[in-house]
Amino acid sequence: MRIYKNSPASDWPQLITRPASNSGGMEDRIQALLHAVKNQGDQAVYDLTRQLDGVSLSSLEVTHQEKAVAAGLVDDQLKADIRQVQANITTFHQAQREVPRIIETMPGVQCWRRSVPIQRVGLYVPGGTAPLFSTVLMLGVPAILAGCPEIIICTPPAKDGTVHPAILYTAELIGIHHIYKIGGAQAIAAMAYGTETIPRVAKLFGPGNQYVTVAKQLISREGIAIDMPAGPSEVLILADATANPAFIAADLLAQAEHGPDSQCLLVTTSEPMLHEVANEVARQLEGLSRQAIARESLKNGRLVFVPDLAAGIALTNLYAPEHLIIATEEAETVAMRVYNAGSVFLGNLTPVTVGDYASGTNHTLPTNGFAATFSGVSLDSFIKKITYQQLSPEGLRLIGPLVERMALAEELMGHGAAISLRLQTLIRS
Repeated sequence: MRIYKNSPASDWPQLITRPASNSGGMEDRIQALLHAVKNQGDQAVYDLTRQLDGVSLSSLEVTHQEKAVAAGLVDDQLKADIRQVQANITTFHQAQREVPRIIETMPGVQCWRRSVPIQRVGLYVPGGTAPLFSTVLMLGVPAILAGCPEIIICTPPAKDGTVHPAILYTAELIGIHHIYKIGGAQAIAAMAYGTETIPRVAKLFGPGNQYVTVAKQLISREGIAIDMPAGPSEVLILADATANPAFIAADLLAQAEHGPDSQCLLVTTSEPMLHEVANEVARQLEGLSRQAIARESLKNGRLVFVPDLAAGIALTNLYAPEHLIIATEEAETVAMRVYNAGSVFLGNLTPVTVGDYASGTNHTLPTNGFAATFSGVSLDSFIKKITYQQLSPEGLRLIGPLVERMALAEELMGHGAAISLRLQTLIRS
């Protein structure tokens, strides 16, 4: 990891540059793949799964028998853990429900809005180098709480054509029963356009590798809804001299093992902390099973010394991290000065990992600087809000003349007539 000390603010944009993406050259290939699935349906999905994943499938949907077998392959302790995490995520997301309220803006003028679930959603669950059954919970639980009538999952098959048992167990546990053995960009295409087997969804959710990310970006340009723009996973740790170097190193490595294009940053007001953390990273790296991946990712990392906390907060807001750990004195006060972050973890005892798995917040978050304008997945991600209004005779008499005058000022005579006709009817009645 590179070390930077007291870099001027003019150098910050270069200092916090994300790893360069080669998606430009990839777009043409992914576009051709999307086109194939759109036009050839299931056959293209079978062919691409064989060509790209090396898996020859006889069917796309996971069978009842496969689910039954999977349930027996997940040990009881993990099942209990999954159920506890389901409860935590449910508790947090259920509290996000909006209670409908009728607001009277003028006497006789009532306005309200109603939350309506998106009717069919597709969840992409990565299952390649790391089968993310936690993502089934993070996406599936709020989708079910929102009341989405149809929910499907696509997840990559293993070389033997099976799906990781924990993914199948978790999906069945929370009540998602349609699971398809498709990964990569072809899964995004299948859910976006629909095939003979896979239904077309109204909105698509889920993290994935660069192929999945590019595919989601391309379909969104066609007007197909996705959860958010996304890129490689990232963490920024804002620390002072009270932070624990070993904890910080562990958090940096936890992020680095996601993939070679992940990014880890430490921004600290303590110069000794830079070297203590660097030494800890080198020591802890040797014990990682995904050491090669983490080592490659650390090349994108930065250890940054800033003169004071104000500079550290300014740099954090400029970076807009997906995950932000604040390991400082009065961390809650510092957090109130942060306005760009996906999810914030306060204090030395709150690693990103708890949010990744179990605290109850959602781990599907904006990356690549999009935390400046986007939120992470929540209950609202699976619903849309419809507004309503209703006028009484008194309400029409009060608001009608105002609307007529505004319509006249904008030279929209038909708008004004829609009011005038009704007012005349009231006068005659």
